[in-house]
Amino acid sequence: MDNLMSVVDWSRAQFALTAMYHWLFVPLTLGISVIVAIMETIYVRTKSAKWLEITKFWMLLFGINFAVGVATGIILEFEFGTNWSNYSWFVGDIFGAPLAIEGIVAFFMESTFIAVMFFGWNKVSPRFHLAATWLTAIGASLSALWILIANAWMQYPVGMKFDPAQMRNVMDSFTEVVFSPVAMHKFFHAVADGWVVGAVFVVGVSCWFLWKKRRRNFALSSIKVAGWVGLAGMIVTLWTGDGSAVDVARVQPMKLAAMEGLYRGGCGQSIVAAGILNPDYDGKDGSDEFICALRIPKALSLLATHSADGFVPGINDLIDGIELTPQGDTIWHESYAERIAIGKQAHKALRAYDAAYAVADTAAMAKAAAELESNYKYFGYGYLDSPQEAVPPVGLTFYSFHIMVICGGYLMVLFVAVLWLVYKRKALLEKPWVLWIGMLSIPVVWICSECGWITAEVGRQPWIIEGLMPAKAAISNITSATVMTTFWMFAVVFTALLAAEICIMLKQISIGSKKEDTKD
Repeated sequence: MDNLMSVVDWSRAQFALTAMYHWLFVPLTLGISVIVAIMETIYVRTKSAKWLEITKFWMLLFGINFAVGVATGIILEFEFGTNWSNYSWFVGDIFGAPLAIEGIVAFFMESTFIAVMFFGWNKVSPRFHLAATWLTAIGASLSALWILIANAWMQYPVGMKFDPAQMRNVMDSFTEVVFSPVAMHKFFHAVADGWVVGAVFVVGVSCWFLWKKRRRNFALSSIKVAGWVGLAGMIVTLWTGDGSAVDVARVQPMKLAAMEGLYRGGCGQSIVAAGILNPDYDGKDGSDEFICALRIPKALSLLATHSADGFVPGINDLIDGIELTPQGDTIWHESYAERIAIGKQAHKALRAYDAAYAVADTAAMAKAAAELESNYKYFGYGYLDSPQEAVPPVGLTFYSFHIMVICGGYLMVLFVAVLWLVYKRKALLEKPWVLWIGMLSIPVVWICSECGWITAEVGRQPWIIEGLMPAKAAISNITSATVMTTFWMFAVVFTALLAAEICIMLKQISIGSKKEDTKD
């Protein structure tokens, strides 16, 4: 294979490109589907022509976004086979199961009932149509559930057993995979994020209507529904974010250290609320990691361990294998250098097993299998050449995490303010500067959402499976030129799809704004 790292880098870049474009559409699908279902519920209960028109308008925008999202999602799944075939072989039995369920059950359910949503008006009863709308929204969330279970397993691999005869992992417990605490927190966090994205989109478009002085009643009614959905989404996001922080501290401490730019941790560790990393910092003790930083005392320990005096390791602590007790005592764990040595022993044992298997030497096979099992915990580290390879890009992880947090705080304030204004101060809500804040919040929510995924995925590098398989061991036997070519092809296609969706959406929003408010 030509330049290994070039292939790895281009494969990672292509997958990141596809995933980030895909995530532009997914949260909007999750959020608007719920908002539309609530709006149609109001229509069915009130028989209001106004709410029927509101429902159909937002349903149309949902359908446009859904179609484009499907196209990017299909390509994303194909890339596991084209660019990451070693990964697919190594853990396909486990990773493929939730993806298969997503396609056979959830996506089939979603795509079936969406047809009733769009073409069932006046063909089925209002209650049946409402059920189809809710089942579409539920189907979208179920699709997210199984995909996020698969992603969570990559972050926290459980429910598996390595079979040296096949040289691959096989599923040992489907229940452990599905009900992993990492998976549950990830699912509810991502779905709630979708509610927030959908709500901000509806609020922003409605603010445009008000700014244009068009369809006031339509806009205000839409804002009321979106405001409550967005506030509920933010509350769930904050709750699951806390659980996710504890999960990361427990199973991905290196990611947490990178998120905070923390090189040397301690008990009662402060959190960096805002800061600028020192670009000249070399990771060694004796200099400051930050040019400037605003810290909250003991907040990181409280967030990660739910104890103000809990120990949070930094990057250097993890590499050195050091942990401190609140009393100041040192606890030694395997350093990363030791983990690499153990991982290489596991690789050696696997090769010995394979050699013994070829000549049917059962005694040697049993001996090698026992050694492999005892050292398998650090199997992935055997692919690394140095401990520093296990450190993710600190700058990108740190800034993406803090941008996400800052944007999330802003959105929480936004929804509280929007609900207060729409119920108590309608006149103030229609002020131009207030409306501009609502419209400009649309890009803010997408920045927040994308930064969340950048934090999650970049923060776990170099691992494609945490501690088990680095990205450089997971790639396909292809040339970097091949991946580079498809990268730019996808970049052009995805950009064209995004531009097409924006143009179509703007056209439909413009058409919708020119209608008169429906009166009951």
